[in-house]
Amino acid sequence: MNRREFLTTTVAAGTTGSVASTAVAGERKTVKILGISCSPRKGKTTAAALAICLEAAQAVPGVTTELIELAGRKIGVYDPADPKASQGGFADLIPVLSDPNVGGIIVGTPIYMGNLTSLCKAFLDHCIVFRREKFALAGKVGGVVAVGAGRNGGQETALHSVQASLLCQGMIVVGDGQPTSHFGATLVNDGKDSIASDEPGLATARNLGRHVAQVALQLAATRK
Repeated sequence: MNRREFLTTTVAAGTTGSVASTAVAGERKTVKILGISCSPRKGKTTAAALAICLEAAQAVPGVTTELIELAGRKIGVYDPADPKASQGGFADLIPVLSDPNVGGIIVGTPIYMGNLTSLCKAFLDHCIVFRREKFALAGKVGGVVAVGAGRNGGQETALHSVQASLLCQGMIVVGDGQPTSHFGATLVNDGKDSIASDEPGLATARNLGRHVAQVALQLAATRK
């Protein structure tokens, strides 16, 4: 191959690569990230923490978000003998959670007696339905946020409890990402139903939301 032929081939290859890159950019996947507030009190600190997570997630191009609060849905204790009898408002969430466009789910819980709420446990137990539907949540990214009355009030214990259930669904569980990069988002309620002054905790919430979104997008890009 002479110099002219080499240059012609190289330019052609570069043009093809450029077109391919443009096509990939044009076909960029979009994903939805859900925030599930497992507090029995609507619109309080757990919902606020999730809103911070989702705001950071939505700042990632290609991501949409939705906050769902379980307060008032009357989700009862899971009964394996008759699961539907105690589903309450959980039944309406089944198609929402299993939607293929949902790439990530962030579960939020306040801390009651050093761990997750009974509402959160009921929600996670009712998610058994997804295991029985060919693991409908498998491959989705999972993250957890916990809000307690003290810095060491049980937040990490709750994170691990929720993460255990998400792992049983075949979900890809992530922490809060860099630069904090621990188990998830942990925040403190100042006693006046506010997390606004907890800057270290807010940082973990932002990092978690961004990390879940980024990993969900990366996974979506690998799927047809």
